[in-house]
Amino acid sequence: MKYSLPLIGWREYVCLPQLGIEKIKAKVDTGARTSALHAYQIHTYQEGDQHMVEFKVHPLQRQTHLTVVCTAPLLGYRKVTNSGGHATIRPVILTSVRLGEYQWQIELTLTNRDVMGFRMLLGREAIRRKFLVDAGHSFIYGRHP
Repeated sequence: MKYSLPLIGWREYVCLPQLGIEKIKAKVDTGARTSALHAYQIHTYQEGDQHMVEFKVHPLQRQTHLTVVCTAPLLGYRKVTNSGGHATIRPVILTSVRLGEYQWQIELTLTNRDVMGFRMLLGREAIRRKFLVDAGHSFIYGRHP
């Protein structure tokens, strides 16, 4: 079988332009169905007839000096079970992600990932039918999105 999809590495720097995040290191995780973003001080509110969510992000790994305050329409809530079997209910947003010359919409769950190795997971639904993962390479699209 021949594939004509572009390759991505097992970790890549991506941009989340609608959230004002110019660069964040993401782990490409085909074991995770949904994508997840490190977020804290998550607050939902009503703006007219639209449910909104405001949250803060430290986009740089192991650093807290840069904080990005984000707002997005709340898509809903999703039950997510982690690799240890622990389930949580997380807010979900729809936002664009950019990797190299590619840009597309993804669903992101918001959760505190301070103790995790990556501030963002790019799950299999986000890359499905768009990319093939080369597990032996990192940062195929460079370190600056």
